[in-house]
Amino acid sequence: MEMHLHPTALDVGLRLVLTLAACILVGLNRESASHSAGLRTTVLVGLAACIAMTQSNILLGLTGKTQDMFTTMDVMRLPLGILTGVGFIGGGVILKRANLVSGVTTAATIWAVSVIGICFGGGQLVLGCAGTALIVLTLTVLRRIDVRIPRDQRGQLVVASAAEGPPFPDMVELLRGSGVHARLLGFSHVAQPKRTLLTFDLRWRQPEIEEPSLDFLKNLQPAYEVRSFEVIKEAMH
Repeated sequence: MEMHLHPTALDVGLRLVLTLAACILVGLNRESASHSAGLRTTVLVGLAACIAMTQSNILLGLTGKTQDMFTTMDVMRLPLGILTGVGFIGGGVILKRANLVSGVTTAATIWAVSVIGICFGGGQLVLGCAGTALIVLTLTVLRRIDVRIPRDQRGQLVVASAAEGPPFPDMVELLRGSGVHARLLGFSHVAQPKRTLLTFDLRWRQPEIEEPSLDFLKNLQPAYEVRSFEVIKEAMH
């Protein structure tokens, strides 16, 4: 189906229904994961884009112009305006706190849904359906692949040494072969009992879906007494 010069009520209804169905499919994925922009937001963005594009189609000025001259009409500016407006909504769902960033995938999903709404609103039903299928595939199947890709992980380790000051036991040597790399961040002294606390920044690689292995902590005994170990999340989707 292509953009009709004079869309009928049936054409408009079909575009809105397909847009609604597509947005519900995508929105359910976001809602089930408790993201900030869930089902209602996704549906509203998609329908708004579809309605705006359909309205442009209905009001398209045709005087003195032929069907092959659409690229010269102001209507071609409408998709850009819609996507620019959706960009403000997407920016509102992206949060950054220290090294933690969240909402990027949700913002991209809102932007993608608006494009789907434009496709349906312009009468490109096959393209809209294909785009919806690919978006749902990306959010479901590719997510399962994504969490299994090994990536850099970070943690903070606090240990106690019986030594009152440097030189301390070589942490790099103790962790050799474990795949964990340590960097000393600082140390402090505790009076009772008399100990030196050392804080290390740890780096290793593993898939997001796996829990961090704590076997490497056994290699620190008896040189160090482990006081705390915390995994630092640097990014979220």
